[in-house]
This record gives sequence, C-alpha cells and structure tokens, in this order.
Amino acid sequence: QVHLVESGGGSVQAGGSLRLSCVASGYTYSTLCMGWFRRAPGKEREGVVVISNLGRINYADSVKGRFTLSKDNTLDLQMESLKPEDTAMYYCAVDFAYGGTRCKLDRYLYNYWGPGTQVTVSS
Repeated sequence: QVHLVESGGGSVQAGGSLRLSCVASGYTYSTLCMGWFRRAPGKEREGVVVISNLGRINYADSVKGRFTLSKDNTLDLQMESLKPEDTAMYYCAVDFAYGGTRCKLDRYLYNYWGPGTQVTVSS
C-alpha cells in the first residue's frame, strides 16, 4: 500500500524560507512521476513541481527560481523568497502510470496523495 507523509510546513514572513519533505513507502515501481501540489484557500489544487524517475524536473512558472526540488530517500522542496500567494496546503503525490520523460503538473494524473502540510506566508 502506497503511503505518503509530508512534513516541514509552518508560518513565515514574506521573503522567508521553508523546507518541505515527503516520505514515500509501500511501492516498488521504478517508473514514476512524483511531486508537490498545493491548494490555496478558495482555489483548486495546482501543480508546483514534479520529477520523473529519470530525474527530469518540471516547475510551475510561479515558483521557478524560488523553489528547488531534490530527491534522495525523501522528496524535498526548498522554498525561498516566499510570497503571501504561496500560502496553501502542500501535498506530496506520486503515480506509476507515467515517468521517464517529462512529468506533467496535472493533478488528475496522480492517484496517491499525502494528507498535506500547511504553509502560511504573512506579508
């Protein structure tokens, strides 16, 4: 059974930094897409950044240059220069139907989700 758990959320002032971490377990598939999504109050869930099993990373335009994804034993998201509009519940997600080449930021392509971790950025 696939299990995802996020950690590292919190409250910071604009311009600050946070690091999120996702631990995934319960699967043996080698082909995958994995990444971070977020849902801001009153908005739909959107893709932040995803990575394929071949290490190809796809960032949303809104976070390019500010967020950095790394994957080793955990999937970590380093967030710099945070803005109030980054305030959201952040979710880790994975799916095994895709991978290799460029993964998409489409939330409908991901079937396994963590419970989320809250990030709040104050102005």
